[in-house]
Amino acid sequence: QVQLVESGGGLVQAGGSLRLSCAASGSRFGISSMGWYRQAPGNQRELVATITSGGSTNYVDSVKGRFTISRDNAKNTVYLQMNSLKPEDTAVYYCNVRPFGDMHYWGKGTLVTVSS
Repeated sequence: QVQLVESGGGLVQAGGSLRLSCAASGSRFGISSMGWYRQAPGNQRELVATITSGGSTNYVDSVKGRFTISRDNAKNTVYLQMNSLKPEDTAVYYCNVRPFGDMHYWGKGTLVTVSS
């Protein structure tokens, strides 16, 4: 069983920055893909960014150039650096990881609120 611990959410003014972290533990064979999703009130959960074990990244168009996903494989931790935040980035952000040979796991979510 993999456990995920997220941190870094909070309240920030538009134009500000936040850094989210998600540490995974309990994986026997390492982590394949890691990523961040978000869900705003009344909306479906959407992919924000993903990163493979080899470092390949993928972003939703709305965050390209503003958000950066990275990972520390030794710590099984994924980060999301969010710059130039906008009110429309307000959402609950969820960490998602898929260990090798295992299912996807979700974090409990961390709230990011961007005030105008």
